[in-house]
Amino acid sequence: MKKLFAVGIMLIMAFSLMACGEEASEEMDIGNISMGDDSTAENIREEEPQHETQWAIYWYLCGSDLESEYGAATSDLMEMLDVTLPENVQVVIQTGGAYAWQNDVVNGDKGQRYLYDSNGLNLIEEFEPVNMGETQTLTDFLAFANENYPAQRTMVSFWNHGGGSVSGVAFDEQFEMDAITLDEMYTAFGSVFTEDSQNKAVDIIGFDTCLMATVDVAYTLSDFGQYLVASEELEPGNGWQYSGILNTIADNPEIDPLDLSIAICDTYVEGCEMVGTADDITLSVTNLSKVDELVVAYDDFGREALESAVMDPTFFTHFSKIADRIENYGGNTRDQGYTNMADLGHLAQQSADLLPNSSEAVLTALDNCVEYKVNGKYRPDSQGLACYYSYNGDVADLEAYMAIGAGQAFKHFFSYGLTGDIGEGGMEYVTDMDYESVPELVTLNTVDWEDMPLTIDENGGSTLTLGPQANDILSSITFELYYTDFENDMMLSLGTDNDIISDWENGVFKDNFRGVWGSIDGALCYMEIVYEGEDFNEYSVPIRLNGEDYNLSVIYDYTLGEYYIEAARKPIDESGAADKNARHLQEGDVIETIHYGTSISGESGELMAFPNESITVTAETTFEETGLWEGMFMLMYVMEDSQGNMSLSNIATLEVLDGEVYTSID
Repeated sequence: MKKLFAVGIMLIMAFSLMACGEEASEEMDIGNISMGDDSTAENIREEEPQHETQWAIYWYLCGSDLESEYGAATSDLMEMLDVTLPENVQVVIQTGGAYAWQNDVVNGDKGQRYLYDSNGLNLIEEFEPVNMGETQTLTDFLAFANENYPAQRTMVSFWNHGGGSVSGVAFDEQFEMDAITLDEMYTAFGSVFTEDSQNKAVDIIGFDTCLMATVDVAYTLSDFGQYLVASEELEPGNGWQYSGILNTIADNPEIDPLDLSIAICDTYVEGCEMVGTADDITLSVTNLSKVDELVVAYDDFGREALESAVMDPTFFTHFSKIADRIENYGGNTRDQGYTNMADLGHLAQQSADLLPNSSEAVLTALDNCVEYKVNGKYRPDSQGLACYYSYNGDVADLEAYMAIGAGQAFKHFFSYGLTGDIGEGGMEYVTDMDYESVPELVTLNTVDWEDMPLTIDENGGSTLTLGPQANDILSSITFELYYTDFENDMMLSLGTDNDIISDWENGVFKDNFRGVWGSIDGALCYMEIVYEGEDFNEYSVPIRLNGEDYNLSVIYDYTLGEYYIEAARKPIDESGAADKNARHLQEGDVIETIHYGTSISGESGELMAFPNESITVTAETTFEETGLWEGMFMLMYVMEDSQGNMSLSNIATLEVLDGEVYTSID
């Protein structure tokens, strides 16, 4: 993370110099804000000369653990202070949401509002802590800023964690990580700004957060803002480059909102490239005036999907196969947690054969409203806006989405697909499509594929034969590898891989296992495949990093022919907050590999996570394939359907002896 060293000292120095050079405000002591008796916004404005403000930025700065633990908000405040603002540009800031701030100015025990303008940084209001994840808090800030600091051009910017369409933004660690959901956001904006699809009250609504470039966010804000600037993917800890953004405005206060939105994207790339975090970034500019057309196309897309499923329920399986292969964001595995966000454009592209009547319209509408986008080399299929897809099959998560999501068709589609029951509202929707009923679903719960037998060929490869029906039931098939320690009555899972030769037409699957597995400096790891692309595969590797739970993102780059450790992130918080603080491994870090174990003789079979080997990171630390330990291993095929139900095949036993692998079945 950039500029976090000696952060307190540097911020004090920046505050003392301010934007007007060496003439700091007489009302401000170095490292402390003292406004005397005239500390209200009204009195400050009476004393200052009035200028017509061309641009005002309303910055909702919810620090959370990003600030209290890492000083990330302080770092971005420092970037802001690098810029000398002209008289017609103002930044109105509300701080809160963090137990402590890594500087000597912002008070974590108070809610505070600041003004940064040509006179420097001044505290304009202070009050008891308020929940930054509460509707009323956002409403009050927007009303205060709009009333007291109106401008010809305005931008509302959110800074914090983001959780996508369902979980929202601005997670306040002082209030149990409560966050502003999309319905609450709509209420706050609607309480302050007039809904007008022709004359938008706000020029830019920006999210310096993770996962908020979604069709649902765009639809929610479409009557209030002209442009949405947000990321589909997790953002790295360095986030937006505020010196670049504010310099762009300071150099040209007449700048058009679209040009400024583009500059936010371009300076974001520049900042990420400077600190080596650009490989998996996304950021896009969406014209909110054109979102209604996209929502119509998106709903038609869902309607065609629902009608296809009602005509033939095996559609759910084929659609889920596509969803498993497309670009998705924020983590969608057991260890990472689930955001259930996928790229809308990539989904429509890959569904062209299944949904020929609506997929092209989605792509056209998406291209029409996404004015600009940037993406790293490991996010090649980002097309600007994400949509909801239930990767985890969690009905409670779906119910939360149904309350706030754009369109109706996909809500009924997922309800039917996950539960087999479309519900009363869904049935009315289907009846309007001239269908009187919906057929029962065929899933792994309706076939007996548990402990399906395997065969072994002369080369030691195992084969699972299910027959043609597998293509209509299974959304994916992988294999899971276990190490067995009979002496200590322990089984250790090493994870899953999809290195399988699959004949879906005939339902025949053969492992391509080569007797090697992923390792960090030779220590075998638990790993799960996250994404399989044309040029790279991405894996998630759970670890403990200096005593805390993290997941390594590991890339296998086909062009380079090698693995690459991209970054470490904490799992998604139980509140739904996705970790914005990507962390690169540093020399001296202590990694403990995580494996999932269970007792061989036990009846429950429940897997428990525990640390295994300890590794101290050096300059030569690498992730690579290494041969298995000497001993006995078990390989099982994992079958999964579109509802998330799973079945395991029979076991192939692998004995590793003197570097050779001998396979047998019971």
